[in-house]
Parts: sequence; C-alpha cells; structure tokens
Amino acid sequence: MADEDKKFSKQLLGKTVVSKSGKRFGEVGDLIFETRSGELIHMVLVNPTSYTEKLELERDKEGNILVPFSAVIAIGDFMVISEEDII
Repeated sequence: MADEDKKFSKQLLGKTVVSKSGKRFGEVGDLIFETRSGELIHMVLVNPTSYTEKLELERDKEGNILVPFSAVIAIGDFMVISEEDII
C-alpha cells in the first residue's frame, strides 16, 4: 500500500457506511484492531438504520453492531462494504 493510500483512523470515524448497492448501514463509531499487528478487525456502527438493526450481525458487549473490516471494499466520502460478506 502506497503512503498516499493510507488513512488515519480519525479520518474513518464518522463516515457513513453503505453497501455497494447504496443501502445505508449507519456510521463508523469506532474501530477494533489487533494490537500486535495493527490489523483492523471490526468497525463499530453508530446510528444504525432500521435495515441494519434487522440483520443478524455480530454485536459487542454493549450491544453495538460490529461489521467485519474485511467487508470494506472502498473508502472515500463513504465507507463502502460488500453486503454479501457480512450476511
């Protein structure tokens, strides 16, 4: 990954999460990563939509919805995820 492609975590927080078909999921509230490797594991969603609430997605101890970071396919104005990878 080139240096220009790197994003700081604070640049990702607050981004709207959408599927590639345009369905809105919520916003990035926090990131969970492996401390030793720095690998991003999950995004914690805040302000989830009613559509997202109905999905059987993994949740943390506080009940926040977790989206696997491996489902992210693009980061720009929005965080685009592959819905097939999380359902």
